[in-house]
Parts: sequence; structure tokens; C-alpha cells
Amino acid sequence: MADLTEICAVLKNYFLKDYINYSDIHRGNFTISGHTFAPLDFTIKEGQYFRIKGSDLNDGVWLNTTDGLKDLRDESFEGEIWLMAVPRSFEQLANDINAWRAKNEAVDSANMRVFQSETVQGVYTYTKGNSGGSGGMSWLDNRALKSRALAYRRMSEL
Repeated sequence: MADLTEICAVLKNYFLKDYINYSDIHRGNFTISGHTFAPLDFTIKEGQYFRIKGSDLNDGVWLNTTDGLKDLRDESFEGEIWLMAVPRSFEQLANDINAWRAKNEAVDSANMRVFQSETVQGVYTYTKGNSGGSGGMSWLDNRALKSRALAYRRMSEL
């Protein structure tokens, strides 16, 4: 399944509010213990997405909810925490990408087959799958999802 970490990386967009002064990026030494941060000198709002960068165990995009933080691993690290302002339309896009992937990236999906059809009756014929034989089709090959995603694409993450 695609998660926001993967989608944001592909689009090079971590939804900072301040791409001029980078005031949403906090650098320093951080400690994660018991699925939460030790006291911070800034606030991550309940329900807000944030990015951890520079961690050995927790790099990625996280949602500041009890359920969203349950997979954080205890560690201390020197790195960055990026406060994100993710629009609801992007959350919906991520949900749609996940739904598409659940349907189309299953092992038995036609999209994951190298060959869609094969015939052996004196003459050998075959039809390659959507992947052209490369092992599967990505959500980026879906025109509707890709066009919606490109609206959020940045030239670089900073």
C-alpha cells in the first residue's frame, strides 16, 4: 500500500506552509519514547501530519494521533521534524491511491501478470500484460490518479 511517506517523496512535496523561511522545519536532538516525543519546544497539533527526517528508525510521514503514532520506535536522534499542512484533497487522493493499489496490485490481479493471454495451437501467440512484462502497473500509470497527483508536484522537496 502507498503511504503518505511514499506519495510525498514521489511528488517531492511535504506540504510546508513556509517554503521561504522554512519555519516549519525544526532541527535538533529528539527523543521518542512510549510512542511520543519527549517535550518539544514547538507544538504538533492533534491530527497534524509531520515528517521525521534523520532518524534511524522512524524516518517518514506520521499522523499525530494515538493510532498514527503507535508504530513509532523508541530512539534518540539528531535530525529534523517538519510540520506539515496537508490539504484534505490530498488525503482523499492518498485514500484513492491506496484503494487502487489494493485492487490492482494483488498477486492475482491482471495488472501484475506478465502475460494477459497465451495460446499454443501450432502457432505460439501471446499478449503482454499492462506492465509490458516488467512485473506490474503502478498507480502512476493510472491517468486519473497521476493527473490529480501532479497538481501537488514540486520541483524539489525544498
